[in-house]
Amino acid sequence: MTKLTFPFTETQIRALKVGDEVLISGTVFTGRDAVHKYLHEGGALPPGVSFKDGIMYHCGPVMMKQPDGSYICTAAGPTTSIREEPYQWQVIRDFGLRGVIGKGGMGPKTQAACQEYGCVYLHAIGGAAQVLAECIKKVNNVFFLEKFGSPEAIWELAVVDFPAVVTIDANGNSLHEEVWAKSQAALAERL
Repeated sequence: MTKLTFPFTETQIRALKVGDEVLISGTVFTGRDAVHKYLHEGGALPPGVSFKDGIMYHCGPVMMKQPDGSYICTAAGPTTSIREEPYQWQVIRDFGLRGVIGKGGMGPKTQAACQEYGCVYLHAIGGAAQVLAECIKKVNNVFFLEKFGSPEAIWELAVVDFPAVVTIDANGNSLHEEVWAKSQAALAERL
């Protein structure tokens, strides 16, 4: 188990290999379809927000607003990442991401961006939204809540020991690609 703490360096990220298990601590930002499309089309991050050397989590967390205006996260499971494939490579390139967390994997554009810019795709456990929410120790802020709504907003989260597995590394390797090739070969044998 490799412990990663924000800010995440290119050296740390390039040392990770497909199959490595990590525990992430520090700042993580959520981002789903609306944010990716907005950034892809030239939208700017809010003042003071930077993804540089950070991790984006494909997640629409369930938040409970407290009387003092703060939020508590009650569920934070990963959403399917492949929807972001048309945009993710550009967000990695333009905003300096070092990691993307989601489920289900991503395609060749994201894989190429991970290799070129020193980023990894991290697979989080689907169906464990409440367990993963326990790793979120504080909701630091929320951006674009009015613009995109709660699931699509950018939530700034303080996480401790958030578990994930590297399934696309920064060296050109993809567990998703390997599984696809093996599955196709097994299917061909049976046909």
